[in-house]
Amino acid sequence: MRCLAVRVSVSLLVVTGPPGAGKSTVAALVADGLPRSVLIEGDAFFAFVRQGAVEPWLPESHGQNEIIIDAAAVASGRFARDYPTVYDGVVGPWFVDSFLAGTRLDALDYAVLLPEIEVCVERVFTRVGHGFRDEAAARKMHHEFARCEIEPRHVLANHTTAESAAAEVVERWERGELRLRRAP
Repeated sequence: MRCLAVRVSVSLLVVTGPPGAGKSTVAALVADGLPRSVLIEGDAFFAFVRQGAVEPWLPESHGQNEIIIDAAAVASGRFARDYPTVYDGVVGPWFVDSFLAGTRLDALDYAVLLPEIEVCVERVFTRVGHGFRDEAAARKMHHEFARCEIEPRHVLANHTTAESAAAEVVERWERGELRLRRAP
């Protein structure tokens, strides 16, 4: 993957979607294509809760998820002030405004990977090195993304390879199509 243009020399790109969408692979490809970058793995923030964690897809996890998303946003925003930063994690449309506010940035770039549900479910069961294997939760989270009204410019639906998805993310990022600004 070629290096990004200078326009994105310091910024924050959120690569999100349901489990199995390809977030981690695409985010790593994008970050590795930058001459200087930070890759933040959002799942790591959920692992910080040692005792009493609630599975993040359950209704009773909302308060926990708000805290974790805020912590991830603060860290992402701090890095993004000095490095091009790619955040890999579930930041649904229901959390993107609070994530952006937590970064203390004026804007971020937001890419939602949303392949067909069966593609995501298959990937959840066949990927290596990832402990998440809950089909019902994967389907639930896919449905939550699919039912949201997300501006089409942010959605990447059915790429055949991670490389093609990453290339499209980079193209849209360079053109400014993924930009979300904080409400005044």
